[in-house]
Amino acid sequence: MNYLIVGLGNIGDEYDNTRHNIGFDVVDALAQKHEVEFKLERLAYKTNFKFKGRNFHLIKPTTFMNLSGKSVNYWMQMLKIKQPNILIIVDDLNLDFGKLRLKAKGSDAGHNGLKDINLKLGNNNYARLRFGIGNDFGKGQQIKYVLGKWSNKEADFLPEYIDKAADMTVSFATIGIARTMNAFN
Repeated sequence: MNYLIVGLGNIGDEYDNTRHNIGFDVVDALAQKHEVEFKLERLAYKTNFKFKGRNFHLIKPTTFMNLSGKSVNYWMQMLKIKQPNILIIVDDLNLDFGKLRLKAKGSDAGHNGLKDINLKLGNNNYARLRFGIGNDFGKGQQIKYVLGKWSNKEADFLPEYIDKAADMTVSFATIGIARTMNAFN
């Protein structure tokens, strides 16, 4: 069975280690754990690995966050993956730092990457793993915060949370979304 695992983020060194790129960080951790490397392909950096009879296709769209739907739609069609087998990993301001929430479907919650995916797919019936980045910023500072680097305190805990998100991703494909939500949410 094939799964499309999409880490959302922005391409470019200036976005490395920023809150908005946590989706990239999670799929990078999965690739490292399974000893595979990303290669630049059409609309994304892509790699894949097999685990427990499942084929995990990992992508990091090269279309920038706000245009992620183009890459997701392309790879979904190219790999013939049905929407229940898609997982989008995304940052979430509405969750405290390190909180992880897996949902089978839902609104974009104001996230421009999810808005574009909804637009390109024509619906929001795909799983998403929301990674809490907190909302510790002043009025008018949201963009600076989201595109900002992790604080030293956050960076200390980040590897643990990224590992948990990677485990949730594998669980999503191996035991299903309902059991994964019960085990992790």
